[in-house]
Amino acid sequence: MSRNVFVLTGAGVSAESGLGTFRDKAGEGIWARFDPMALATPEAFARDPRRVLAFYDARRRNLLGAQPNPAHHALARLEQGLAASGGKLTLVTQNIDDLHERAGSKDVLHMHGELLKARCELCDAVGPWTGDLTVDDVCPACHSVGALRPHVVWFGELPLHLDEIEAQLRRADLFVAIGTSGAVYPAAGFVAEARAQGVATCEINLDAADNAFLFDDARYGPASEIVPLFVDELLAT
Repeated sequence: MSRNVFVLTGAGVSAESGLGTFRDKAGEGIWARFDPMALATPEAFARDPRRVLAFYDARRRNLLGAQPNPAHHALARLEQGLAASGGKLTLVTQNIDDLHERAGSKDVLHMHGELLKARCELCDAVGPWTGDLTVDDVCPACHSVGALRPHVVWFGELPLHLDEIEAQLRRADLFVAIGTSGAVYPAAGFVAEARAQGVATCEINLDAADNAFLFDDARYGPASEIVPLFVDELLAT
């Protein structure tokens, strides 16, 4: 039987690749060490663009040195396996890294944007950007100076692809959240939407998420170990 599987991934799926999580139970996530209101809001960018750009430049350099881990590769394998049997994987990520794509995933919805892209605040053009981003850079599309920003969703901004995400969630017969905190909305509310439609739900995480009580099934442990085993189970059914 073909299956439509909806997978939501968060920072926990990339943690073993050396990319930090934003929130964790130990209080050691990125936002425990840096003030998000000073680095990840439109107001912060307007107030001190150099500081904001420097923060994302450091994260971009860190990402370029990272590699996909077995969890990323397993999800790419799941996409291929489901397609081969007439099913579909909808892979939605809260992550702004490109590790899913580098592992082989072809269709990824980045609801919080992509770090390796820049967006012009004047013409809205979005394009690849792998180097540092400065206030002196020129938009390749409209040639404005100083209007480029990271193509990421900041606090107070609307996540991307919400219409498509909602449509795919309605078609799913299994919802899986991997490495998410369960604290950031609207993503944290997807499991409740799935349950309301009678969809089976599963959490894969290092520790229980804030919304763990909403899941039918839970698998706890490192994503690089748990996700490949879970994918093997799905593809065997």
